[in-house]
Amino acid sequence: MTGLLALLDDVAAIARVAAASVDDVFGQAVKASTKAAGAVIDDAAVTPKYVHGFSADRELPIVWKIAKGSLFNKLVILLPIALLLSVFAPWLIAPLLMLGGAYLCFEGAEKVFHAINPADHTVEEVYKEKLKDAHLEESKVQGAIKTDFILSAEIMTITLAALPPDMGLAMTAASLAIAGVIITIAVYGAVALIVKADDVGIRMAAAGNAAITRHIGSWIVKGMPWVMKILVVVGTAAMIWVGGSIIVHGADELGFHAPYDVIHSIAVNAAQAVPPSLEGFVEWFVTAALDGVIGLVLGLLLIPIVTKVILPIASIFTGKQAAHS
Repeated sequence: MTGLLALLDDVAAIARVAAASVDDVFGQAVKASTKAAGAVIDDAAVTPKYVHGFSADRELPIVWKIAKGSLFNKLVILLPIALLLSVFAPWLIAPLLMLGGAYLCFEGAEKVFHAINPADHTVEEVYKEKLKDAHLEESKVQGAIKTDFILSAEIMTITLAALPPDMGLAMTAASLAIAGVIITIAVYGAVALIVKADDVGIRMAAAGNAAITRHIGSWIVKGMPWVMKILVVVGTAAMIWVGGSIIVHGADELGFHAPYDVIHSIAVNAAQAVPPSLEGFVEWFVTAALDGVIGLVLGLLLIPIVTKVILPIASIFTGKQAAHS
């Protein structure tokens, strides 16, 4: 009997350790996921454009296809790569983060550039021409999954860098997997709400029993175009800020301390000039703003390099005409 009680006590102890490990993994996954907030916001802001223009009954199936592709990107392709990096080449994480950060800076700066210098053909005109393609839905889904792969790679790399280095391989894998699932649900749940909000608003405005319901529905319909515009602005700002921040921190980690030290000094001095209750916010805001300035400048410098050098070279190997939108 004593042996049985001892065995049960050991089992209970193991269960408590396992439960604590699960809590730790989940906690680390959530904490690490927040580090990738900028890329997550951009992912949520970018995806709705791939659904725009389709009939209402195809919107959610398309979002679901893209979400499944995103999970495949994160869990089947990127997770093993991240684990291999953490074990065999942890020194590559910072340079890869900086490469991804440079991509975010480029994409964000290109959006700013096109907003200031719009092309001859509007996005709507180009889109109407593409509607003639019988395989539009599949091509749109594949395009969204490819874009998601780049953003997911950045998200997973940021998440990996935010995890404690002594977690162990199994817990690191579990944390990355949980973070990937959480982020995917958050992003594509938000996308689903965004793309269906106008349909909900139309139904409320047309069939609401109460006047307040009809008014709310009308406000939703009128407000969604503004919400989409705000999302584009927020997503662009998030890309530039996060990309600049990654570049600054990566350079500091690789031994080039000047940008980080200067930004930190300016932010601290600015925070000391305001009441204590605002110090934390002001220091964060100034840091984010200066990171964003660096990200924007770097992105603008990368535009001619990417469009005039990298894409033409890539087209030689892919056989496709160099173009970037």
